[in-house]
Amino acid sequence: MIRTLCAAVLVTACTVSASAPAPQPVPAGNAGCTAVAAPPPQSPPPTSVNTLRQAYFCVLDNYYSGPVLDSRTLLKSAMAAYTQNLIRRGADRADLGLPALTGDRDTDWAAFAKVLGTGDPAALRAAITGMVAGLQDNHARWINPPPPQQGGPTGTGIVGVSAEQGPQLDPAARSPLFITEVVPGSPAAEAGVRPGDIILKVDGMPVFIGDTVNQAIIGAFAADPVRLTLKRPTTGRTRTVEIGQGPLTRRPPEVTSKRLPGGVVYVRLPGFHEGGADRVIAELRDRPKAVVLDLRGNGGGSPREVTRLLGAFAHGKVTSHFCPLKGDCVPNRTDDSVPLLGSRLVVLTDRGCASACDDFSAAVKGNGLGTLVGTRTAGAVSGPGMGYLLDDGSVLILPKVRHLGPAREIIDTIGVPVDHHAPMTALDLATGRDPGLAKALALL
Repeated sequence: MIRTLCAAVLVTACTVSASAPAPQPVPAGNAGCTAVAAPPPQSPPPTSVNTLRQAYFCVLDNYYSGPVLDSRTLLKSAMAAYTQNLIRRGADRADLGLPALTGDRDTDWAAFAKVLGTGDPAALRAAITGMVAGLQDNHARWINPPPPQQGGPTGTGIVGVSAEQGPQLDPAARSPLFITEVVPGSPAAEAGVRPGDIILKVDGMPVFIGDTVNQAIIGAFAADPVRLTLKRPTTGRTRTVEIGQGPLTRRPPEVTSKRLPGGVVYVRLPGFHEGGADRVIAELRDRPKAVVLDLRGNGGGSPREVTRLLGAFAHGKVTSHFCPLKGDCVPNRTDDSVPLLGSRLVVLTDRGCASACDDFSAAVKGNGLGTLVGTRTAGAVSGPGMGYLLDDGSVLILPKVRHLGPAREIIDTIGVPVDHHAPMTALDLATGRDPGLAKALALL
């Protein structure tokens, strides 16, 4: 599951970057990072102190609030993660500590680098991760792409859980946590794991600690094999299965549709990736009376796809704003080159609806273009990320602007509330019921 999530993050970042003008080397002072214009090299050098230096200056020069960030805070986060990695590996150094820092970014880096010396590659990777995590921004992340797998993708085949929200689990998740998608023919499918199965433990770790989801199970899912304690919601039976990694055959997510009674067309859009809006519009070419657009689990994509799809339902509307640190916000508007459908719109959302999906949902609600059904969106829409290539082949993703809703309201970390609450439960999934779709049809 985690490999799939990381791959999705990188694809989304590259999609957003591709929607901007052709990337050019970034004149980032001491950074030396460049905007991603092609896949990272297949045989890059190992992570070094210079890689950490690039990441540090790249954040200061290219992140939305980089010019006003305190260099001392960045380096503190980096050193904390660096030393914690050494401690976990039994490799701590008696001479290693955070030097006196002044707030001058160049002077501070020189002092920091002197303490590190040649550096430890594994700890340096942890330092970059910790420094970026210290920004507390859901669109700022560091990705070290794994080497290409021989013979195609592998995994357990569990590629969706109910609290999945980008590379972490939804901190607002409520019990139970259940499986939402299993790849047919995968090791999990062969072990009898089904959508709707409730996860009680992962490698012996409880999924919830009190009423808070246990983020530590994310790492446990990457184990080979992984041991899951599952409960079947239809029977109440509990069992423990051990699932190893195996080859996976999984078709890329596609736009799907079906006609429903009363002149309603249901369309599922799994992501706002390039061409996704036009594929949805093609499914609605007969201009149906009403559209149920299913965005549940839609992790985002390109802002341009959002404005294009919204153009099928309204013209002349402001959909969102991109705001720099200083200066005026730039409004994003519906793509009025798209012919209007004239259809009523109901949008199905959940906590997996993030980033560009948050953006679309906020525009629908803020402009009165339709009705939202399901659960509140993720609220993971700090701003569109741009990818920057570092010298070890890794990619640093940083927002250059902040996202605000159509009325300049903050959607990030809050999400978009629905008009009608209709969550999907484990029992619903196990028995083929869809309360969100049922509520949408009742409204129409």
